[in-house]
Amino acid sequence: MGLLLSTGKVSTFIKNMLLFWRNFVLQHSVATTETLSSGVEIGESVRGEDVYIVQSGSGEVNDNLMELLIMINACKIASACRVTAVIPCFPYARQDKKDKNMETDKERHIEKWKSIEWKFRSRAPISAKLVANMLSVAGADHIITMDLHASQIQGFFDIPVDNLYAEPAVLKWIKENIVEWRNSIIVSPDAGGAKRVTSIADRLNVEFALIHKERKKANEVASMVLVGDVKDRVAILVDDMADTCGTICHAAEKLMEAGATKVYAILTHGIFSGPAISRINNACFEAVVVTNTIPQDQHMQQCNKVQCIDVSMMFAEAVRRTHNGESVSYLFSNVPY
Repeated sequence: MGLLLSTGKVSTFIKNMLLFWRNFVLQHSVATTETLSSGVEIGESVRGEDVYIVQSGSGEVNDNLMELLIMINACKIASACRVTAVIPCFPYARQDKKDKNMETDKERHIEKWKSIEWKFRSRAPISAKLVANMLSVAGADHIITMDLHASQIQGFFDIPVDNLYAEPAVLKWIKENIVEWRNSIIVSPDAGGAKRVTSIADRLNVEFALIHKERKKANEVASMVLVGDVKDRVAILVDDMADTCGTICHAAEKLMEAGATKVYAILTHGIFSGPAISRINNACFEAVVVTNTIPQDQHMQQCNKVQCIDVSMMFAEAVRRTHNGESVSYLFSNVPY
């Protein structure tokens, strides 16, 4: 059974890095977009092959997702032995549950109820589960991704899912680029990331802190409370993703007010939509470090604080180990370079 690597049109950066692994044979795929539909043409035969399709859930996320599904289905009905979707940034990962929201609608209630805030479970979709179902129905046999927003998303699938971690690459970057890392403190910008920062803090043998935040609505933070002592230390904010960067910028201000000497931010998925870049430029960060699960070339040109960690070789090693039937768990705590 041969190993073939096929790519979507937006995965050029990851694709080029994966090709450094000499055992890969690039299977060219041509994606064409029409007015009302997307079409994909596979350039060579995939019959009996072990196919890995690389496509990130960033940029024009809906077009990219649809292209991925079509490519999976095209390979499957062309008699590929196994089709693995390599998705560095899993789309719709934040829509993994129904949250309780606080809403006040003073215009729709009578006068005596105006001051009451109602708690109710939102009528929101669980889109991450929907995406999992779509990938399975399209014909995917295996998923490789990195730093899912919630690890429980793996349970949405009835097929194997390898959720790689950026933590080993982050530890390597910290030790090589932050001179005062032994006098640092790892900070989570929200309570949900406490497990992530404690793991990194334990491996660096430093302390950790977290910031409790309350949101008025999506992408808008109402208040922040720092739990931990950051005075006279280098604060390293760690999170799985940043979109508009309002949270991490507010967190950086809070840390500087609390006496931190420097503030770094390390993120796995740098989405950087809307005012994100301008906020980073105006914030007090020494550096905002992201991985290349999402292409960052344009962001790095717009902001000299943005730096990139290359994790493509971790995906390359995961593909090699999967193809050869080896364990992938080595990559959970080590980098292959």
